[in-house]
Amino acid sequence: MNQHQQQTSSTATQRSSDILIVGGGAAGIAVAASLRRRDRRVGITIVDPATEHCYQPGWTMVGAGIFESARTVRPMASVIPPNVRWLRDAVSTFDPEARQVRLASGATLGYGQLIVCPGLLLDWAAIEGLPQTLGRNGVTSNYRVDLAPYTWQLVQGLRGGKALFTQPPMPIKCAGAPQKAMYLSADHWRAEGRLGDVDIQFSNAGAVLFGVAAYVPALMEYVAAYGIGLNFGENLVAVDGERKVATFVKTGPDGSRTRIERAFDLLHVVPPQRAPDFIRDSMLADGAGWLEVDPATLRHKRYADVFGLGDVVNTSNAKTAAAARKQAPVVARNVLAVRAGREPVAAYDGYGSCPLTVARGRIVLAEFTYGGTLAPSFPQWLLDGTRPTALAWHLKKSVLPRLYWQGMLKGREWLAAPASLPG
Repeated sequence: MNQHQQQTSSTATQRSSDILIVGGGAAGIAVAASLRRRDRRVGITIVDPATEHCYQPGWTMVGAGIFESARTVRPMASVIPPNVRWLRDAVSTFDPEARQVRLASGATLGYGQLIVCPGLLLDWAAIEGLPQTLGRNGVTSNYRVDLAPYTWQLVQGLRGGKALFTQPPMPIKCAGAPQKAMYLSADHWRAEGRLGDVDIQFSNAGAVLFGVAAYVPALMEYVAAYGIGLNFGENLVAVDGERKVATFVKTGPDGSRTRIERAFDLLHVVPPQRAPDFIRDSMLADGAGWLEVDPATLRHKRYADVFGLGDVVNTSNAKTAAAARKQAPVVARNVLAVRAGREPVAAYDGYGSCPLTVARGRIVLAEFTYGGTLAPSFPQWLLDGTRPTALAWHLKKSVLPRLYWQGMLKGREWLAAPASLPG
């Protein structure tokens, strides 16, 4: 039998696992690998219906013609850690009082400890008319692997006109990705001598270009160089693909709301994002629908045998793969401590990283912890994260993909060893 014991949910009725992980994305695979490296005997089960595992940070590069989309996708079975059971099913409800989850198939799974990390729901349907026009009429998004190649097709084909890039209200996964798509597109048009013929507009539902002020000056230099118009407080609410018109609601400083229509030849959309319904509607959610955990230990605030990590938790860190890479060993250590009858021993400091790709060959490497405190991984003389550098580009293009597939998903914790709780 294959070491990755794949089972259909129909054979899993009333089974149980020492540790049950909900979600087989970056967070789920990383925490399973971290657990397995620390304890070879504990039983681990991952529940996820997907057949493929995606390296989502690479999709911006696909949308700029730098990566092929196939480079970012692998079979799920190939990334499941050794001796970890994978159930191809979806969770429908949680019963933390009974230490059980019910699956979409109707099966029930018991657990000793539960780790919840299903990622976010991209709510495309929240924007009127968007699902009907995605992938045609000049409407695209790097937030879907099947659409990122269309982004590059549109960028190459645009000879002039209006290019709109949008960003919805926070939180979203990889808050810099909406800008990365814009900067890389503008850099291509500049290289082709077409930049002056393209009217680039960035409509951001928020009030600032980036949430950590130290990185804004470098970004603004590129905004100016590319001639980008910044439209803060504008949230995309509707798309008419046939007419090529995008409708925004602009919120003023006084709270007033105004509808604005913008014509486009290219529209790059980032959809609003939220926790999946089976989290929002569960006993595990906070008042806003996110998984409720302690920001340091990542243990659920009300259920001692439940932990969470990744994009679905209600912590204030940036929702990035880099955050999940730091969270995974914290959760692994704390889950094993609880299994041994002790209190959590490791702490997450809110680290997140966002390589802001401002041009082909140049990246502003934003790294920060809770509260926007800068947390560079390298000395400033080697890599100043507040300035665009070629070294950061090399990390993004060549090092980070290998670190993801061969490091993070294998439980190797280079620059990710968890800090211990004081005392």
